[in-house]
Amino acid sequence: MTQKPKKQSSRNYFLVFSGFAILLVGLFVYAANFQIAFFLFLACGLSLSIILLLSFHRRLAQKQSQINIQKEEYFEKANVLKADIEKEWKSVESFRRKIVNYSQLKELTEKLSSSLTLAETSQAISSEVSQFFSHKDNTVILYLFHSQTGEMGISSSQKGQLQVNIKSKNGDIFDQHVVKTLQPLLIEDTKKDFRFDIERNLPEDSRIIRSVISGPLLIGQKALGILRVDSAVPCHFVQEDLRFLLTITDLASVAIENAQLYERIEDMAIRDSLTGLFLRRHMLNRLEEELKRDLRGRKSLAFLMIDIDYFKKYNDAYGHVAGDIVLKMLAAILQECFKDPGNIVCRYGGEEFCVIIPECSKDKAALLAEQFRSRIEKQVFVLRRQNTSVSVSVGIATFPDDARMKEELIFKADHALYQAKKQGRNQVCVA
Repeated sequence: MTQKPKKQSSRNYFLVFSGFAILLVGLFVYAANFQIAFFLFLACGLSLSIILLLSFHRRLAQKQSQINIQKEEYFEKANVLKADIEKEWKSVESFRRKIVNYSQLKELTEKLSSSLTLAETSQAISSEVSQFFSHKDNTVILYLFHSQTGEMGISSSQKGQLQVNIKSKNGDIFDQHVVKTLQPLLIEDTKKDFRFDIERNLPEDSRIIRSVISGPLLIGQKALGILRVDSAVPCHFVQEDLRFLLTITDLASVAIENAQLYERIEDMAIRDSLTGLFLRRHMLNRLEEELKRDLRGRKSLAFLMIDIDYFKKYNDAYGHVAGDIVLKMLAAILQECFKDPGNIVCRYGGEEFCVIIPECSKDKAALLAEQFRSRIEKQVFVLRRQNTSVSVSVGIATFPDDARMKEELIFKADHALYQAKKQGRNQVCVA
């Protein structure tokens, strides 16, 4: 490394120059006053002084050049040091951001661990991710695959702290790409990405999407859905954002699978495995809730008890497997005939079924029951290449006309069912 020039050198140059100047002035005075011929020596002295001054000037220029080089080296070192400091600050900022992110991940994990149902889990995921990527133009969408149909649909969508309605319920070209490849996706600018032709494949009235990060929700090789964040601002996301999103998808995948298992177990506890209808215990709980609600609103409620006529003989004739087929088909027809919102269809036990119809009069309940009875009477059950048929008897009781308590209402409907059987079966009787 070049040494810094010393101030002593400049001082020495000044002293030498001063000495020569004094000497020349003295010689000039001597020649002018005492001896004119001494001007020859004076001219030689001047020549020598000029030569020395030129030599000093050259050395001074070299020193100045060295100083300039040193200054450039110092500036270069200062710039390198400044770049290192900025790099260190970026590292510190990145580390600080990671600490914040991991703190947020801890909060997400705690919320997911306390969420049991799929709806609660989906809401927690979209809400927390919306806070992670907190920008007014960011939209968070969680797509999940339906457990039975396999179709992908929106489970939750959020922009900021508000729920947002997304028109593409089954995903757009970006989501289809993630589903097809099961790989994460980063799009810095949708208008410049050669993989997607948004002008042709996105509707004109769709919302503006310029940048996207998206990741599949995977458990092993099983795809549960997609977690996506998009923005109307181009180049809004970087690779670091995608890596953080993928960390979230790992947590979300486990939470969603647990929620689905929980709902499946809960559903098994309240539904009949053969017919898929609610079980008797669940029906009793729901009936009590409906009675309290209708009592406060002073509304009527109809309760239907349904029994398959001579079902034991049918089982003996065609076997229990055939009987199970009839039960499943009858349950499907029940759900279709009483599919209005609020109706509750249950398997009471064996070949007995019941239906709770809120806000329903006795006349309307009798009409619906008669339509169901008539349809079952006409229904053909093909078993072992043989056409068979069954009939049902129906008993109806209403609240509060016939009873004001749950047990009394069931008893009245069951008594009406007994009357229907006593009068010849295949008919509807009201309490």
